[in-house]
Amino acid sequence: MSYHLPVMAQQCIEHLQIMADGVYVDVTFGGGGHSKLILEQLGPNGRLVAFDQDADAKDNLLEDERVLFAPANFRYLERYLRLFGIRKIDGLLADLGVSSHQLDVPERGFSFRFAANLDMRMNQGNGSTAAEVLAKTSASELQFVFGAYGEVRNARTLANRIVEAREERPIETVADLVEIAEPIIFGKRNRYLAQVFQALRIAVNDEMSALEEMLEQATQVLKPGGRLVALSYHSLEDRMVKNILKSGQTSGEAIKDFYGRIYRPYKLLTKKPLEANAEEIQQNSRARSAKLRVGVRLDSQPPAKNE
Repeated sequence: MSYHLPVMAQQCIEHLQIMADGVYVDVTFGGGGHSKLILEQLGPNGRLVAFDQDADAKDNLLEDERVLFAPANFRYLERYLRLFGIRKIDGLLADLGVSSHQLDVPERGFSFRFAANLDMRMNQGNGSTAAEVLAKTSASELQFVFGAYGEVRNARTLANRIVEAREERPIETVADLVEIAEPIIFGKRNRYLAQVFQALRIAVNDEMSALEEMLEQATQVLKPGGRLVALSYHSLEDRMVKNILKSGQTSGEAIKDFYGRIYRPYKLLTKKPLEANAEEIQQNSRARSAKLRVGVRLDSQPPAKNE
């Protein structure tokens, strides 16, 4: 089964600073590209925990006794680490967003390029489909989804058109949604539709809440000196990663003790995000929007609430 090429693979592995006997987590296993590179540097006593909620990813499982596979959303990071008897880890890699495989399988309904039912679930055994979300979400909530998650400039108009259209007939297919959006496309057609589908996908999979939970748990389970390496592909993801590295909170709000000292959970190795070079972008279009941020966990804890 074909999956996307791992983005900025060598930079990710270099920044993880892998120790032969360390414990590492790949929270977005996918096609296993990054995981394979991690395993190449692990010794016989090293461990790799790989997460993926998409059942298709199981076809890429690595037959290696050092690999522990968690068939779950990465928001359950701590739960699965406890299940595997792991308290602390030496590094975590997150390659966020949707995979090229998911976009390129028509029946998944992730892309406006194919005729398909509107599904968009990364875990097809759980949750509401995109069609169900469009059927039951209010106009104001849809406006928020398209505006916040897709930066759709006429989000209110689109939301109202969807609510009006669903009163006449269900919105069940990719073609149904494209037909509704077509008369009000703002700017370039492909970019507009990509923003609409991105926003709906994020809502269907509750991606922002899941990312928030995972990043906060990562801060708890990383050892001092452990590394958080995260690739993001749109501004919402990147902002949350940036904030967690700076303040320990995805909101970016600083935590201060009684004396006004700011809690800093990470040493930033990337004050500005790293980006793919022109050669990689030419070979792998998915790398074009990638932003890589890296932090080293400091031996610090947030101040107690009563301080």
